[in-house]
Parts: sequence; C-alpha cells; structure tokens
Amino acid sequence: MSMAVGKPLQQAQAALAAHNYAKATADVNEADAVKKKSDYETYTIAQMRAAVAAQSGDVAGATKAYDTLIASSRTSKPAKLQMMKAEGTMAYSAKDYPRAVKSIEAYLKVAGADTSMQTLLVQSYYLQNDFANAARVQQDQIDAEVKAGQKPTENQLQFLASCYTKLKDEGAETHAYVQLVKYYPKPQYWANLIHGLMVNPKIPPALQFDIQRIRLATGVLHDPADYMDMTERAVQAGMPQLALKLMNEGYANGSLGKDAGAPREARLHAMVVQRAAADKASLAANEATALKAPTAGPLLTAGYDQVTQGQVDHGLDLMRQGMARKPLHPEIAQLDYGLAQMDGGRTQDAIKTFGTVQGDNGPRDVAQLWALLLEKPPQTH
Repeated sequence: MSMAVGKPLQQAQAALAAHNYAKATADVNEADAVKKKSDYETYTIAQMRAAVAAQSGDVAGATKAYDTLIASSRTSKPAKLQMMKAEGTMAYSAKDYPRAVKSIEAYLKVAGADTSMQTLLVQSYYLQNDFANAARVQQDQIDAEVKAGQKPTENQLQFLASCYTKLKDEGAETHAYVQLVKYYPKPQYWANLIHGLMVNPKIPPALQFDIQRIRLATGVLHDPADYMDMTERAVQAGMPQLALKLMNEGYANGSLGKDAGAPREARLHAMVVQRAAADKASLAANEATALKAPTAGPLLTAGYDQVTQGQVDHGLDLMRQGMARKPLHPEIAQLDYGLAQMDGGRTQDAIKTFGTVQGDNGPRDVAQLWALLLEKPPQTH
C-alpha cells in the first residue's frame, strides 16, 4: 500500500479510536482522493469507511461502503452475509424502515431463513404502516415453522392478529385467532375468536345457531335469553331432541331455572319434551317424506334428527344421501354432517370432516373452531 493511502488511513483509524468521527471521515476521504489506487487500496478504504460510518451512525454512508465490499470478490461469502445483515440492522435501529426492508429482504434472499431478521422485517413493515406486507411476512414465517414441525411463538401469532385488525380484514383476523387458539388455547383468545364470528357480517343467519353452540361449549353462554333462542332455533330446524339436549345443559350448569324467567323457561322445556317424544315416534314417516323430496334439505334434516335420537349410523347415511343431491349450500351441509358425527359420538370422524369444510362466508371458520374444541378445549386458567 502506498504512503499516500496508508498514512491517512492510519490517521483515520486513530481518530476512530478516539471517537473523532469527523476527522476519521476526512482522513478516509483524503485516502480515497488519491489517483490510480490499486484494487487492494480501494478495498481497504471501503473497509475503513464502513467502520467509521457504522460507529458514527451514518447509515447511508455505511450502507454505501458495505455495498462496495459486498460487490468485491475479495470479500468471503460469510463476510458478505454479515455485512448484509449489518445493513438491515443499522437501518432498523436508525428507524429508516424503507431502507431496512430493502436491506433485510436482500439478506434473506441470499441467507435463507433467519428468525431474528425476519422479525425485524415484519416490524419494519409494520412501523411504516404497511400492515399487508407485515402480515404476509409474518404468516410466511409461521407457515415455515409449522412445516418444519416447530411451534410458532405466541408473540408471532398475536402480531399477525394485530396486523389484520389494522387492515380491518375480519376473515384473516379470525384465521389468526384460530391459530392462536390452536397453539395457545387461552380463554381470551377463544373469546376474541367467538366475538369475531358474532360480529362478522359475512356470517349467514343459518350459522348463528352453530355459534351459539360454540359459546355453550366454551363456557361463555350464560344468558337465559340466549338459551331460549338457541332452543327455539333447534326446534324450528326440525331437531327437537337436540333442542332438549341443549336446554338440559342450561339447567345443569345453572343458567336456566334460577332467574325471573324461570316459569317461561319451564314452559318451553315442557313443550320441547313433548316435541322430542312426538318426533321420535314419527322418525320413519319423516324419513319416507324426506326420501321423496326433490331437494337435499329434508334428507339432511331427517338424517341429523335421527342421529340425535340415537340412530347414528342410519342418520349419517341419510345425510350422505342428502349431500349427494347437491344442497344449495354444500359447505354448510358438510359442516352439519360433521356436527352430526360429533353429536353421535364419532369425534375423530367429525374432526376429519371439519377439516374439509370450505367457504369464506363462515362455515370454514365455524368448522375450524369445532375441530379445535374437540382437539384442544379452552384452558380454564
């Protein structure tokens, strides 16, 4: 190395050690101004410039110097990766989030998965209000961890839910809470999930009964009026035995029979008992009528009703015949079939069926919740 380049670089190193960044930068510039430098001299100048810029907090200067070093064949691959990582980290620390995104994405493209840098990338997007990309990167990271047999952290899943809340994407937010409940079945996550379904405008009225049942299964349904509404919905759907079962649960857990509406509740209960008995006596006639019907609905209802009355195998067979008739809402029919399997004690079959339910208007989310309830009930504390 020539004296013209070497001397100012030595002075720059001494100034850097003394934290005199202005002098160090001036010395580096002096060395860089020398004409006809060798490749080695140019490379060494870039190294010193990167060191000075990094220690002084000059993110732009450090990035430019690192880019020069990264492009050089003199720099080993591990060193290049370290420099690329440093570029992203410095930009993030300096709150230069657009530069951080660019640097971190370039690093990850070469280095592959890196949990700490992926986290910085997610936060860099989030902190500049780019919630869509923050959610995309976070979901990709979660998916990769699940595929590798790893459990996503609770913070990752919470962050994902927060992104979708910011985006006002109710369907995606629900899916994020489904993942939270799957890995961390805490009561507050179940509550958020159920609330999301209740206020989701895409949920059709036909699924409100199923949501009420989920609330009952998770222990958050206590209002007698909700029990009464749920019971009446089951009766109107042609399944008085299921209505009786649900109402009996309300009495068993103390939600019914203890408030000012107890007399009305008792009258409804007596009516449902009568309806269930009459229904049991007419199962064969109901089945014959359903088999003659041109549409799927009567067979689906008759089959589910038979399941609730104890004729599980035969009832499920009738429902399958109904689904073969191409119901108007096949995804809801598939959900009901899974619920019938569940009510008939075929838990593992129900879980498999719930996993096949599709649709973006509620059935898939409800099915996922039931599968989670059967696999991982909410924690009590």
